[in-house]
Amino acid sequence: MTTLSPFPGTSPVQGLHHVTVMASDPQRNIDFYSQTLGQRLVKVTVNFDDPGTYHLYYGDLTGQPGTIMTHFPWPGAKKGVRGNGEVVATAYSAPRGSDQYWEARLREQGFKPTRSERFGQPVLTVEDPDGTWVELVFEDGGAVQPWPASPVPAEHELRGFHSVTAWVRDTGAVRELLVGHLGFTEAGSEPDPEGTRTRFRGSGDGVGLYVDVVERPGQPRGTFGAGSIHHVALRTRDDAEQEAYLTGLTEVGYRPTPVQDRQYFHSIYFREPNSVLFEIATDAPGFPDDEAVEELGKHLKLPAWYEDRRATIEAHVPKIVNREYGSTLGSRDLSAAAPVSPDAVTGIEVHTAGRPLGEARVAAVLLHGRGGTAPDILSLADDLNLSAFAYLAPQAPGNTWYPLSFLAPVEQNQPHLDRALATVDGVLTELERQGIPPQNVVLGGFSQGACLALEYASRSGRPLGGVVALSGGLITLDRAGDLSGVPVFMGVAPDDAHIPLSRFQQSAAHLRSRGAAVDARVYPGLGHSINTDELDAVRTVMQRVAGQV
Repeated sequence: MTTLSPFPGTSPVQGLHHVTVMASDPQRNIDFYSQTLGQRLVKVTVNFDDPGTYHLYYGDLTGQPGTIMTHFPWPGAKKGVRGNGEVVATAYSAPRGSDQYWEARLREQGFKPTRSERFGQPVLTVEDPDGTWVELVFEDGGAVQPWPASPVPAEHELRGFHSVTAWVRDTGAVRELLVGHLGFTEAGSEPDPEGTRTRFRGSGDGVGLYVDVVERPGQPRGTFGAGSIHHVALRTRDDAEQEAYLTGLTEVGYRPTPVQDRQYFHSIYFREPNSVLFEIATDAPGFPDDEAVEELGKHLKLPAWYEDRRATIEAHVPKIVNREYGSTLGSRDLSAAAPVSPDAVTGIEVHTAGRPLGEARVAAVLLHGRGGTAPDILSLADDLNLSAFAYLAPQAPGNTWYPLSFLAPVEQNQPHLDRALATVDGVLTELERQGIPPQNVVLGGFSQGACLALEYASRSGRPLGGVVALSGGLITLDRAGDLSGVPVFMGVAPDDAHIPLSRFQQSAAHLRSRGAAVDARVYPGLGHSINTDELDAVRTVMQRVAGQV
């Protein structure tokens, strides 16, 4: 196969940068990765989209790219189910000949490793405490910076990543991305218990060189939860090259996010057609950027924009101990926490995605358009890619919230309109019962759902965290009430056949007159659809809500 050149301004991707996983109990996670596997806890920070949740990073001495396993621990989270559309395993490189040592070590600590062979190399597979598949591939090579305090003897220490494994419906879509656009080469195929395994190799010569893809046509999608791998990050050298990848991936239809500042690297995220979530992350500035190498992982590090909330964050995050130093971080006692019921919203058909409702502190309620479905609108959760949120999408009877245009006299859409508004109110009431108040909720929708979202926000008096209307307008313009400070994003095409521009503008003016902070944008050529700029604006509203909790 001929490898196509990467995008202008880029060089081929070197390999893996990091892997990010959802966990449950943070201390159990720390003890497995640092004390059982012997990886250094190189950084303790928080999820930048959800500062009440830790973000834990493990790697070699300094956390070099290609060694970093990261976790978001959500205490009490329901266990995920492996399936198509996700990375299901991460493999470390281990010294050839150390397989007996590792099998004995894992069994002594209560785990049940299994042996296999892959592309001629011995492999040991074990489930971490949350059920994530961790694999050890025994081979020569692998150069990392040893951690002197590791409980694993130096001759058996893990040497960074070897590979990740994704389960997909169609290998061809991943091949097009990795080989066609990112400069990987195809390194071979072989039978796998789940299907056919194909290996792709990055351009580097260090660690984390391989992405394996197992094709499983007709098999079910995975269900995200504790133990699920959220995404795999690939390496790029610097900000300029990342920007070139952002431009190139956008041009070929992958819809990457804007650059996200992750403090220790910069990131863009995108999904390939099977729904596997990839990130492209920069090597710099690295984990020693804000604390000395000898103190990595000793302190709770916060980005500058959260420092004024340090006391609140430290009081909320669970108490953990870094075994390297014996230092204690956080203060919330998980053993004293009362369980939160994750029951479904009573009496309303609601589809969900993202963070389990029982563990979320922020939520997005998404309303589909006429003729659409809840799963349709819920697919936006993949594009928004904000793991702090529980996403809920109620289903309208007959796929329509009310029978006529939103411009028709209100009485002609009754009693359907009142029932639709009551459905939204029921979802928000249940969220409040679950501990997520209206100010922690973003309400949004597309087309008819956008009109309904705006109308509910206008009428209800609930202090919503944000409102998003993608191709929509207010149903009535005669309401009163204070909307001071409520962020509202509205987007529309100037010639949208369903949403007259004049009504869109009147709706924005009416909401502003009541104090709402309205960002109304008109997109020539948009049609009756959603574009990347709108998704970026929605993400900004949601990040603002998450950052205030």
